[in-house]
Amino acid sequence: METKEQLLAYLKEIETWEKRQKGLFFWEKLGRLPFKLLDKVTPKWIQKKIAELVDELGSYIQTGGKYLVNELATIDKINKLSSYQNIHSLEKIRNLPIEEMKRITEQFSKSRAAFATVQGATTGVGGLFTLVVDVPVILGLALKTLQEIAIIHGYDPNDKKERIFIVKCLQFALADIVGKEAILKELSRMDEKPSGDMIQQLKGWQEVFYSFRDQFGWKKFFQAIPVAGIIFGAFANRSMMEDIAEAGSMLYRKRRVKERLKASGTA
Repeated sequence: METKEQLLAYLKEIETWEKRQKGLFFWEKLGRLPFKLLDKVTPKWIQKKIAELVDELGSYIQTGGKYLVNELATIDKINKLSSYQNIHSLEKIRNLPIEEMKRITEQFSKSRAAFATVQGATTGVGGLFTLVVDVPVILGLALKTLQEIAIIHGYDPNDKKERIFIVKCLQFALADIVGKEAILKELSRMDEKPSGDMIQQLKGWQEVFYSFRDQFGWKKFFQAIPVAGIIFGAFANRSMMEDIAEAGSMLYRKRRVKERLKASGTA
């Protein structure tokens, strides 16, 4: 187990990262404009499919739905990647060193980012229509990646509270400066609040989807150009998955570090 000094060093590193996340570049604000235009030219049948996706996501918080990862398969993969032996339960994973959690998270994240890259390149071939199809696929991938990160840190996505935390991680990765500050405050109080309060604070999980979609922005705008979109699609998907995985890793690591500090009587 880490020393108090090591845990405090991890916490300082995470808090430094949080401060860097609170800036929103001007081009990122502009980046959300293309989807406003896209809405106007998108056929109704595609908009209907997106609306159906929003309805599906509502069930994720309640039950996990089709987005719930296979916990046993994830734990088995963690066991294979771990430097420690017989890591076959959340309880044992929960006691892994922070540095080990960090290393395993990086392995999972690289794999998901690689898949997202291929997905972006594939959908970039077809331009506008496959771009719209790309959104729900990557959103599902993001949710599963965050659940894997939760398990790596010893938390159970089958717990409704954890699914709420996962959605908040996704919101944080996609939010502007004001949103990031508000979400950090909510997450810091999460363990003190019952689930009902946190659900209320989500202010509608629909916002997560629309934020996710809009965040594609200029990074995905050129993917609407057939063939040329291959390069832009691959880059945009990889970049987005890396940002989401980094947010999940930092926020879950912060929870684990603070819990260990609390257990040691430091916090």
